[in-house]
Amino acid sequence: MIIRTIAAVIPAIILLAKVYKADRLEKEPKGLLISLVFMGLLSTFTAGIAELVCGGILARFVPEKTLIYNIIEYFLIVAFAEEGSKYFFLKIRTWKSPNFNCSFDGVVYSVFVSLGFALFENIGYVIQFGLSNAVARAFTAVPAHACFGVFMGVWYAAAKRWSYRGNSLRVKACKIKALLIPAFLHGAYDFLATVQADAATVAWIVFVLIMFIIAYRKVKQTAAADEYIDYNQYGFSDFMNNIRI
Repeated sequence: MIIRTIAAVIPAIILLAKVYKADRLEKEPKGLLISLVFMGLLSTFTAGIAELVCGGILARFVPEKTLIYNIIEYFLIVAFAEEGSKYFFLKIRTWKSPNFNCSFDGVVYSVFVSLGFALFENIGYVIQFGLSNAVARAFTAVPAHACFGVFMGVWYAAAKRWSYRGNSLRVKACKIKALLIPAFLHGAYDFLATVQADAATVAWIVFVLIMFIIAYRKVKQTAAADEYIDYNQYGFSDFMNNIRI
């Protein structure tokens, strides 16, 4: 049991350390980062409840395991339950925090919440299915959650930047993208992974590789363009040019 738990935790810890190291301008307080990991843990419970309730409703109206059932389940229920829960806890913990003062902070915060979620989820999978599951998830599901967090974080940070300019429409648009983009990626990841066809397997592998590459580049670009987000004091520069995917 102890070995399985360690195997489940290590991938998330490695990714957390890499994102923390990439934060070059102003390191975040360790207490805040630990609390964000716990926010991710909490989000697994709210997501689980939402998935259970919505999944039960879906099963009453749509035959299980059909194409339409899987599309609704993965793109709407699972994706929005999990990414919506992460975003909810991310926002209530960090939006008004005085520590949220740099562009790259949004990425750091979101990835820490996402990997907190992945960490707890991975422990459950590994305990239930064994160490072989830990190896597979270390290279797929755990970094996938980190990628979802990256895309959420760049738009979340953009929303914070626009809030300093007093542009409420831009703030809302960026917040919507901070939820919709990772939710779509999450849905596509799960949906393609469950389709029983060789072509779908190939499509899933290509999708995952492209997503990993883009997310890695976004971390490098946004970290390099990091700056303080108070527009009146520091101004806009390269960060806003690096958020599009």
